Parts: sequence; structure tokens; C-alpha cells
Amino acid sequence: MQFDIRSIKLGQDVTAGDIAEDLEFLDDWEERYRYIIDLGKQLPGLPDELKTEDRFVRGCQSQVWLETDYDADANTLYLAVDSDALIVKGLAAIVLSALNQQSPQAIHDYDMDGFFERIDLLSHLSPTRGNGLRAMVAKIKHQAEQLVA
Repeated sequence: MQFDIRSIKLGQDVTAGDIAEDLEFLDDWEERYRYIIDLGKQLPGLPDELKTEDRFVRGCQSQVWLETDYDADANTLYLAVDSDALIVKGLAAIVLSALNQQSPQAIHDYDMDGFFERIDLLSHLSPTRGNGLRAMVAKIKHQAEQLVA
């Protein structure tokens, strides 16, 4: 089976708002971590041939790869992220819920830090995980900025 980045979706088109509401509903961070890991399990892995140096996200504690595909006709940037750590795949799923299948301008303009604040995420991650999450978002935003310019 061939990898199709344009078909990647979380569950039944789960949005960032859906994730925020689900996280707010859960009582403690142990439950929230399980939820985040479950989100990561929904993401397909990248084929080994796409796990290359140019797709590698620097600054992450775990190994993380980002694949992008831009559809100029639809002005849509498609994203796929894979990691060797389940929690990081879950964090990637949260990022994708907000940024995947958006225009480069929408990705550039999206307040990811504000979203992380809303769900109180960064205060519950180790500093190295938080830095890795920011590095992932920065690489996605950089890809989008190159298309906006």
C-alpha cells in the first residue's frame, strides 16, 4: 500500500477544538496523557524511505520526521508527522488537528502557543518535550512561510 499524505485525518475529522474540549473534560493529567497517546495511535507511520535527514525535526528528545505536500491548486498544505515515541506522536496529532490541510497563510497565522495555553499543555511536559513540540511547530510554520512568501 502506498503512503498518501493527503488522506491523513484523525478519527472522524477531529479538530483542535474537539481535542481542547476532550482534554478539558478529563479530570487529571494521567487521563489526558492516555488520551494524547491514543490520538498518536491514530496517526499512520511514515514509510522508512521518508524518514530522511531533511525531514528530521531537530530539537526533539525523540526521533521525529515531518513530511509536507503542497497542493497549489487548492492552496492547501498537507502534513504528516511520525515519531519513535507514542506520546510524541500524540503531541504531533494535536498539532496536526490545528494545522493539517490548511492554507499556508492560515498555518502561518494560527496561534499555536495560544492553543497550547488553552489546553495547559506545555506546563505538563518536560522542558525537552516542550522544546521538541515547539521545534515541530516551528518547522511546519517555516514550511508554510516559504509558500506564503
